[in-house]
Amino acid sequence: MKQLLSFVLLFATVITYAQGPNAQSTNPKKIKVTGTVVDDETGDPLEYATLILQSVKDPAIVTGGITNQQGKFDVTADAGLYNIKIEFLSYKTYTLNNQNLSKSTNLGVIKLGLDVEQLDAVVLVAEKTTVELRLDKKVYNVGKDLTVKGGSVTDVLNNVPSVDVDVEGAISLRGNESVKILINGKPSALSGLDNAALKSLPADAIEKVEVVTNPSARYDAEGTAGILNIILKQSKTAGLNGSVSATIGDPEQYAGSANINLRRDKFNLYTNLSYRDRTGPGNAFFENEYFNEDGTTASFENEYRDYDRSNKNYNANIGFEYFIDETSSITNSVLYRKSNGLDKADINFFNFDGNMNPTIERQRNTLEDDDEETVQYSLNYEKRFNDDGNKLTIDYQYSRSDELENASIQETVSGSTTNSPLERTITDNNQIKQLVQLDYVLPFGKDFGSQFEAGYRGNFNNYTTDYDFGQETNGVFNSNPNFSNTLFFNETVNAAYVQLGTKINKFSLLGGLRVEDTDIEIELAETSDVNTKKYTNWFPSVFLGYELSEMEQFTVSYSKRLRRPGSWFINPFPSRSSNTNLFFGNPDLDPTFTDAYDLGYLKRWDKVLFNISGYYNHSTGVFQFITQETGDFVSIEDPANPGSSVDIPVQARTPINLATETRYGLDITSTYTPMRNWRFSLNLNLFQQNVEGEHTYTNFQDEIITQNFDAENFSWFTKFSAKIPLPAEIDFQTNLTYRGPSKNAQTTRKGMFNSDLALSKDLLNDKATLSLSVNDIFNSRKRRSESRTENIFSNSEFQWRQRSVALTFTYRFNQQKNQRSKGEMRDSGGDMEMQG
Repeated sequence: MKQLLSFVLLFATVITYAQGPNAQSTNPKKIKVTGTVVDDETGDPLEYATLILQSVKDPAIVTGGITNQQGKFDVTADAGLYNIKIEFLSYKTYTLNNQNLSKSTNLGVIKLGLDVEQLDAVVLVAEKTTVELRLDKKVYNVGKDLTVKGGSVTDVLNNVPSVDVDVEGAISLRGNESVKILINGKPSALSGLDNAALKSLPADAIEKVEVVTNPSARYDAEGTAGILNIILKQSKTAGLNGSVSATIGDPEQYAGSANINLRRDKFNLYTNLSYRDRTGPGNAFFENEYFNEDGTTASFENEYRDYDRSNKNYNANIGFEYFIDETSSITNSVLYRKSNGLDKADINFFNFDGNMNPTIERQRNTLEDDDEETVQYSLNYEKRFNDDGNKLTIDYQYSRSDELENASIQETVSGSTTNSPLERTITDNNQIKQLVQLDYVLPFGKDFGSQFEAGYRGNFNNYTTDYDFGQETNGVFNSNPNFSNTLFFNETVNAAYVQLGTKINKFSLLGGLRVEDTDIEIELAETSDVNTKKYTNWFPSVFLGYELSEMEQFTVSYSKRLRRPGSWFINPFPSRSSNTNLFFGNPDLDPTFTDAYDLGYLKRWDKVLFNISGYYNHSTGVFQFITQETGDFVSIEDPANPGSSVDIPVQARTPINLATETRYGLDITSTYTPMRNWRFSLNLNLFQQNVEGEHTYTNFQDEIITQNFDAENFSWFTKFSAKIPLPAEIDFQTNLTYRGPSKNAQTTRKGMFNSDLALSKDLLNDKATLSLSVNDIFNSRKRRSESRTENIFSNSEFQWRQRSVALTFTYRFNQQKNQRSKGEMRDSGGDMEMQG
């Protein structure tokens, strides 16, 4: 919305002064006026600031322009005597009167300071667009999304264009789950152990989400699909200000949060606090048909699951920024998270023979207690050498996460007089992460239109999982050494990069090279199995942009990236929720490497933003999940026939480096704002995925089996959002999402539709807001799939959480509803982005 406001402001000014006499004589001398506009406190460039040139002799003659992403303006005008104004919303206006511009003039660096009195006016006009489109990224402003009030960061991400969060919380970008999650431009402990940690971060703490689909060399090479950077709120307004909110909902949930900021001349103190108590009922079923070697049906098993999850978590993010002088600052922050969850899973099994005659009916009940604690400490130093972007940033980050899962499993067989022994699994996860990062940015050349960047990043990760499985008899736990083990995972990644960017007339060029040296050691203590992975890889990136005008741009880019298997993929200990449908990781996984190409077009009109990208990714060593028979059977005594038992085959899912993958598609995003408070946005992603690969293994009958996993899959997903005002000054918003069907060699997934809506009303002279949101209105957010292996056909459905309703009350103190807040992408300290 910033750019629209700037255009409106410039247009209104021109119209106002155009009521007088006509212009001067024809064919005057042409000159250029250039310069850079930055924030007075931070030195950050101000994009879409407005430059106004008004003739002194004839005030009706007005011209001007707006700044680009580097805060630079370049305006052509007639030579003459001018009054110069530079304006930016909620900032004090910069004025130069009676300037004789007889030749091309560089006004240098112009610093604008916040105008606190003007912030009241921001309430009336300063509505950012929900989606800001850039050639190299999309910026999603969370504060205007009513449907995520009272929700978590995963609710926010699920509404971001091109991003999808499936029913289990897996995050994908353009249909690819290899996404790197950053918080304030850095890896975070909240994106470490699993998706549950991310779900604990409240939506109210998030300012915006940046979607970078083809990152440059300055970013980690991790994430073949791209990067999602979550920017947390931090106010720039002087004094004490902030907001508090409370949420109540059904299924039962209670939440409260506070965002408080105290800013003085020499320091800035900020904190995000939250508490959530939430339940999550869900369900699933698996209908399996087992075949004999001759293809005839041997038996059936239907498995129905009901989940009842409850979780309480506390989050505190406290930061202190000290301004050493006008050019340097140091920031300390601490993040603390405490979580306790109790998950129940009730599973009913119904077995039948080949003629669908009932054989055995049994129940398997799991009760799991989950305690997790995370502490993260961050230190940042920033030094600006001048006002043109020459700066040095140094970062250190330390985080520790401890998680203890204690699950008990009780199985009973209907009609049986004896109960199976109580099974117990104890999983103790410990993770320590350290990050060291240094970045240097040097603008140079004419009008500092070129930029050199260089940096280093070191990631040092240690991960330990102690897994114990056994049976409990008369209160005594007996560990089973065949299923118990300890996993040690140590990973060190040292990386360095250089990057050079420049702009020549309408062309922009950005090229870089990154090198990453990776050293991984995986050890299973009890079995003494050790896997070592060492590799050094080079990751080039090239971006070329062409600016037809300030409103229309093209870009083409290339980057090489990789996907390292996370702890969830390498953990070899099986899930025991079901003893016939298992999942376990693979510690021998290698990384996936991807060559990514992207062609983008961006067009801005008065009320419309349009962005279309064509992309092509070629990946090798892709790891996917395969399902195969283990050769094990669960033997259950048949109550109807004492002395006899029924044997049920056990199947397992595990990831392997399976294939080569080619993925290409179109990603289209557009927003339309017909008038103030009205907004419509549409995102459509169409992609083709071709997989080539086969897997050979020896089955339990010592037969060599070769499975072909070649597959061609065309899929698509779309998101539509509409925000309109209703009578009585009530805001209404609805989000519609459809994820098209997809398939691979073993599994076909059906399409999935989801719809959310929300209502919002400002109260107490706009100091408070009451919001009502309904997620998954039609209770249709369910993953439905069919899988086929050589001897098993499975039809399944899974719903993580049922439809929910939430009511949220937010109160703001010393803070305007649409206050501009600080959200800087600080992955490298570099400010050069591909404007065009």
